[in-house]
Amino acid sequence: MPSQTIHEIKVSDEVWIAVALLHRKYPDHEDFSVEEIVDRAREEGITGKQRPGVYVHVLQHCVANRPPNPGRYCMLFETAKGRRRLWRPGDRLDPKRAGAKFIPVREDIPAQYQRLIDWYLSTYAKMTDKNGSSDQILSLRGMGKEIWRGEHPDKYVQKLRAGWE
Repeated sequence: MPSQTIHEIKVSDEVWIAVALLHRKYPDHEDFSVEEIVDRAREEGITGKQRPGVYVHVLQHCVANRPPNPGRYCMLFETAKGRRRLWRPGDRLDPKRAGAKFIPVREDIPAQYQRLIDWYLSTYAKMTDKNGSSDQILSLRGMGKEIWRGEHPDKYVQKLRAGWE
């Protein structure tokens, strides 16, 4: 539902709100495409117009684990699938973004979105991946196990190495 009142807010905050709203609407989705986020920002209509800066903020300026160019925000995280989700404490970030803004300043966003900050701090920021880790490498645990399911790991490795010299 589009915002009833037009507000002037930072593009980074508009992007964060759009992603937070997507996470709240689709709690079973791990991440979202750049296009889904841009569409959600447009649909929400916080500023009453589609701002061209939204796309580049979703793509680059707000993404914690990408080199700053020039934006240094740590509001989003690029997943292994090239998609985006909200950044969480413990997620990897580019060292040049250390100490950067990761959520909007409450007073800088419209009142109807301020509850998203509470949700983020109380729930989302404390979430971990399905393996119980917020570490990206550790989250790969178990991936591909269906390849050798039902086969002893040593036998599987021997089969792979057959014919090696």
